Amino acid sequence: MRILIFGGSFNPPHLGHIRSVQTAAAALGPEKIFLIPASVPPHKELDPDSPSAAERLRMTALAAAMIPGAEALDIELRREGKSYTADTVCELKARYPDDELIFLLGTDMLITFPTWHEPETIAANASIAVFSREKGRQAEIERAADILRDRYGATVYVIPGEPVEASSTAIRALLRARGGAELLPGEVYAHIIQKRLYGAKPDFEWLRREAYAYLAPKRVAHVRGVEQEALRLAERWGADPGEAAEAAICHDITKRLDHDEQLRLCEKYAIMTDELERASEKLLHAKTGAALASALFGLSTDTAIAIRFHTTGRPGMTTLEMITYLADYIEPGREGFAGLKELRKACYEDLDRAMELALRMSLDEVRGKGSPAHINSVSGHAWYLNNLRRRGLAPVRAEGIPDTVG
Repeated sequence: MRILIFGGSFNPPHLGHIRSVQTAAAALGPEKIFLIPASVPPHKELDPDSPSAAERLRMTALAAAMIPGAEALDIELRREGKSYTADTVCELKARYPDDELIFLLGTDMLITFPTWHEPETIAANASIAVFSREKGRQAEIERAADILRDRYGATVYVIPGEPVEASSTAIRALLRARGGAELLPGEVYAHIIQKRLYGAKPDFEWLRREAYAYLAPKRVAHVRGVEQEALRLAERWGADPGEAAEAAICHDITKRLDHDEQLRLCEKYAIMTDELERASEKLLHAKTGAALASALFGLSTDTAIAIRFHTTGRPGMTTLEMITYLADYIEPGREGFAGLKELRKACYEDLDRAMELALRMSLDEVRGKGSPAHINSVSGHAWYLNNLRRRGLAPVRAEGIPDTVG
């Protein structure tokens, strides 16, 4: 039996790793493939922003799932000290004494192989397969392979195929700039975003695609409108546009769920609810949406809170919370209700006045239907009204909207 071994820091494992293993597997036909993340790479230090070894193992396992017959091994993570290939090869040879181990490495590693820890031990217990990560280096590879054959009696396989240009270092930088999704296996990227590894921020197209999958089709246009309005308000009021967009994209993620499904999410995420919330899907979806979106996409606390209060409001909201609440109220698809024109104008003139008017409008609507108002909305309106008085400002007057709410 042939066993293909591919080691590295896998920080993170990317499509270059995957395609290299797939190319080698197609050429060599191994029955097993082991991807082995290093605990402490001997040839380089891990970047300070690197996740734990357990997280790298988890990502490697997700990547291995893309390759038939592959699995991730924790063999080097269980050993203390530096992760020497010679030790790994010897341990695997003891497990599989009658099988051919084939250690896969890149061009640069092949050339520096004689400087490794106990290269003769590696060559005695495993064959070596090499692929190129850069074009035009075939002659260099052949020379290095001949040196290993002559010096160590090594069996060296040269794997044909076009290299995949990918760098873990470059990918880590892209992740912090809302990029890199196209260079990573889908499950690996989702895990990185979920845990916000490497300081990653989600690519907006990816986030939209993932979040929209939870929406009823007719709600997508509304969510797009909320995102557009939130970005405009963020620019006007100096808020983080990325957090404003994330809150907007995710704010209605559980809106389509029925009452029982909402309650099950409350139980799953240990969400505290009051009697009024438990009776209303409209109120529940803000809390369950914040919890589910945080679990799926690793939202910041501030972003999750903005989603949580986008339906009721509350006293003393942050700028991000007010932007999310107001963008939901005035997005371009909204039309035809009293006070909308005045509210849109107020949103770009004074957020406190806009919030007082929006909450007044909401309370008037709820009470006009004979429904009880949530305490967060009542206390929130009182807070903004008092804040306007402290500032010496009058509430916005809007046609069709009472100047006070009972």
